[in-house]
Amino acid sequence: HVIFHYDKKDDNLLIKKEVSTETDDLTHLYTLILNPDNTFQVLIDNKSVRKGTLDEHFDFLPEKEIKDPEAKKPDDWVDEAKILDPDDKKPEGWDDIPAEIPDPDAKKPEDWDDEDDGEWEPPMIDNPEYKGEWKQKKIDNPDYKGKWEHPMIPNPDYKYDDEMYKVCKDGCTHVGFEIWQVKTGTLFDDIIVTDSVEEAEAFAQETFFKKKDAEKKMYDEHMEKQRAEEADMDDDYMGDMADFDMDGMMGDEL
Repeated sequence: HVIFHYDKKDDNLLIKKEVSTETDDLTHLYTLILNPDNTFQVLIDNKSVRKGTLDEHFDFLPEKEIKDPEAKKPDDWVDEAKILDPDDKKPEGWDDIPAEIPDPDAKKPEDWDDEDDGEWEPPMIDNPEYKGEWKQKKIDNPDYKGKWEHPMIPNPDYKYDDEMYKVCKDGCTHVGFEIWQVKTGTLFDDIIVTDSVEEAEAFAQETFFKKKDAEKKMYDEHMEKQRAEEADMDDDYMGDMADFDMDGMMGDEL
């Protein structure tokens, strides 16, 4: 998530379109840049994954336009694009056709006893003549005016704020992190808060990127070793199964 605080609203502002994190087991570098022109950018491993204006991606400001409260849909507005065809009539006898009929190929069993088994009735099958429930066709409505759209007007409460980017209006005295760890073993390290993008990039080179390749190499070696050990365990298991005396496991036949 990317979340901002705005002193003009009680709730924190969550980014409208979620920024997905990496899901593998390797370390990743997450960077949030907040600019004084009210733009932002999110980078993962120094690659931009989201950027734009604060008011476009977050609910800092009210909508520029609102529905005109004085506008009402006319009473005679026709917004049904289709109507029932008045010339389409249900065919005579349509409802007299049953969904199922007795199977004409079914024969009463020779050993059927009406006194013991009751009166024999042939099984039912789907009727090939049955066409289902009749539905009246629809045609284009000649009076259709299209979907009515509520007229919009400028929002009197809208006012652009040049200082949205100032998360601390009177100056920040503390920096804190609310970290939700949803995966066991997740660690956080090498955290920097600065007003210089260049300083953050240099810090990343000396921390994350300095360890990145070595970590990937160690991880690949570990996974290769783990796969080899699992393969050996599978081979040993199959070998042990082959040594079982299956006859000894079975009971005597009666």
